[in-house]
Amino acid sequence: MSARPTARECSPDLLGCIPVVRVSRSYERADSSDRFPSCYNSAMRKLMQSALAIIGLVILGLAGAYAQKQSPPDVPAAIQAPPGLEVALLAHASGSQIYTCQAGTEGKFAWTLKAPDAELKDEKGKVIGSHSAGPAWKLNDGSEVTGKAAAHVDSPDAGSIPWLLVNVVSHSGQGLLTNVTTIQRVHTHGGKPPADGCDASHPNAETKSSYTADYYFYAPAK
Repeated sequence: MSARPTARECSPDLLGCIPVVRVSRSYERADSSDRFPSCYNSAMRKLMQSALAIIGLVILGLAGAYAQKQSPPDVPAAIQAPPGLEVALLAHASGSQIYTCQAGTEGKFAWTLKAPDAELKDEKGKVIGSHSAGPAWKLNDGSEVTGKAAAHVDSPDAGSIPWLLVNVVSHSGQGLLTNVTTIQRVHTHGGKPPADGCDASHPNAETKSSYTADYYFYAPAK
């Protein structure tokens, strides 16, 4: 004769219960419900619910941290963003300022800005777009703006291009730049044209000056 479970009880443990069986003599085969009492299943459900709740809290915490608003930079009053705007995007640019040798109104030759040519990166260093002639800023999400300088101040670094306040004059595409109205160029390093090399014997000559800068994109506050 063989033994099989004939009764089930539950005793507390870390899961809330453990199966305790009593044995009797029988030729009958025990089914699976005898081996897994209902309180065990209930405990497992509670454990799973607790785990899902913890995962949910972690996800909410990460989302909150990601959604934290970017603070605007400390800049002179002349290039501060207008009231009612908030930073929609901060992008770090690295590339070149391209200059051509052109004659001025008085016939004197000087390096004249042709266009910027730079990559835009997020705070983790991932390339998210580009900055080019227009001046234009285009993101990989398809959104793009062009702008016009409204004000400038000298960079604290005398060998670097000025800090700017730019008004957006056109939009295209849909994405992070869709509602952007104002841009600041700050924290510039480099980018100025060379001191020589442009004269009547070098008309239309072209040169590139490496630079980096931070661009703050502003949209109406939500």
